[in-house]
Amino acid sequence: MRALAWHGKHDVRVDTVDDPEIVNSRDCIIKVTATAICGSDLHLYDGYIPTMQAGDILGHEFMGEVVEVGAKSTLKKGQRVVVPFTIACGSCFHCGKHQYSACDNGLPADNQDIAQTIYGQPMSGLFGYSHMTGGYAGGQAEYVRVPFSDVGPIVIPDGVDDEKVLFLSDILPTGWQAAEYAQIEPGDTVAVWGCGPVGLFAVQSAFLMGAERVIAIDHFPRRLE
Repeated sequence: MRALAWHGKHDVRVDTVDDPEIVNSRDCIIKVTATAICGSDLHLYDGYIPTMQAGDILGHEFMGEVVEVGAKSTLKKGQRVVVPFTIACGSCFHCGKHQYSACDNGLPADNQDIAQTIYGQPMSGLFGYSHMTGGYAGGQAEYVRVPFSDVGPIVIPDGVDDEKVLFLSDILPTGWQAAEYAQIEPGDTVAVWGCGPVGLFAVQSAFLMGAERVIAIDHFPRRLE
């Protein structure tokens, strides 16, 4: 298959690589139908994130069609799914509290010390985001293996375009969570600093939570148009 691979600072290439395979009974394989570039991908491109290796496949905002399932996957071939950035088991202490990014089992044991040193605590696995987050192949590719496919993927009903749901993978929930942390109540006035993609989703989320007025602040005039 073809995939976007990291080969060093400011060096990414479309490579021909092996197709992914089922390695665990809870896995599935999806054929990617839509993917996005996240602002945090620039941290990889600019060489700021350690433990990257030449040939690592990038991308953590993606969706597609299920084409293969493991014996314990709850998905079915042909279903369309959006896949979250985080890789979480669904059964540990943190997953039980819906704290999926802190999953105890999504990150291989030999990677946990690195993540704890850099971030101050262990974390879940992440798609396409270095070996300290598991070294999992990302979604800027034709096919992706999805671990714990019975937990993360969101099944999308027929008739809903990819473009309407793709951002459920990462960027929309990020903006929503920022608004949720602000404990917005109906009638509130809310200020959002930074109107890039996440900021714009925070603005929309604030309105959905009942804010009467949202003030968008940014030093790039084009973002305020």
